[in-house]
Amino acid sequence: MRHYGSFVALGDSFTEGLNDPGANGHYRGWADRVAERLAVDHPAFRYANLAVRGKLMDQIVAEQVPIAAEMAPDLVSLCAGGNDLLRPGSDPDTMAKKLAAAARTLRAAGADVLLFTGVDPRDTPLMRHMRGKFAVFYLHVRSISDLYGCRLVDQWSMQGLRDWRAWSADRLHMNEDGHRLVAARVLDVLGVPFDESWQKEWPERALDPRAKRREDAQWIREHLMPWVTRRLRGTSSGDGVLPKRPDLTPWL
Repeated sequence: MRHYGSFVALGDSFTEGLNDPGANGHYRGWADRVAERLAVDHPAFRYANLAVRGKLMDQIVAEQVPIAAEMAPDLVSLCAGGNDLLRPGSDPDTMAKKLAAAARTLRAAGADVLLFTGVDPRDTPLMRHMRGKFAVFYLHVRSISDLYGCRLVDQWSMQGLRDWRAWSADRLHMNEDGHRLVAARVLDVLGVPFDESWQKEWPERALDPRAKRREDAQWIREHLMPWVTRRLRGTSSGDGVLPKRPDLTPWL
């Protein structure tokens, strides 16, 4: 097992940690949880998290990847493309070329690189009809991982993330339980012992169809419509938001 002395996390809301409440008004998320575990094995461990909610592939590649390469950490996580895939006209082949270039840059800087597939969207009404596009992109991610010697975190196969109890009310961001499962999967991929498993089996529960319809209506009103409105206005949830850990500093 390698003891990583430094870790830089890149990406969007998933890596920023929405909606896993943390300290000082920031979100915690899977990346902070991984950093906390890695710090146990390395007294001088340092961590930066440059991820910002709403960021697109081009923004992550242009704004975050060069900074991470300059920091020259032992480990970099790169998860990008989820927000692009939700937009009409996005091309998974073009996106994959940009991700591959970013992976090459980070590997050339000497970092171990973590890449991610997304969760299978077949159970999500908003994204189910785009499942084919998601699948093509994540097959590219697998290929990029193989080509450049990256480590792959396969969320597509994580059955525990297919249950809504791992997600927050907006159905786009994981809650504390979801982030905990992803952290356990990342640590497993890194070969780092951890006291939790990513292979979650949720207890059975009965679903009331009427309650489900009420939940769906509430979700459309409180979450889907504001999201659509932002798209139409050309705004992002990340406008004006800064990275929560912009510098590679000791984990405290």
